[in-house]
Amino acid sequence: MATKKTIGKVISNKMEKTITVAVKTQVKHKKYSKIIAKTKKYYAHDEKNECIVGDIVTIQETKPISKTKRWRFINKIII
Repeated sequence: MATKKTIGKVISNKMEKTITVAVKTQVKHKKYSKIIAKTKKYYAHDEKNECIVGDIVTIQETKPISKTKRWRFINKIII
């Protein structure tokens, strides 16, 4: 079974060993065919607290770590 990976931007790192990542996607409206931008927030486990706000990161789906954490930080993407 393949695990999901996605890329997003860190919007918060105030929690201990946890980052909040915003993932933006574009979807096409069924009826009007207009492209709509949607944003989804995920809580990801960051073991070493190495991410800062504004970083572009890769996160991977994993088994539940806590009540809301189901993703873990993989690496930073350097632009």
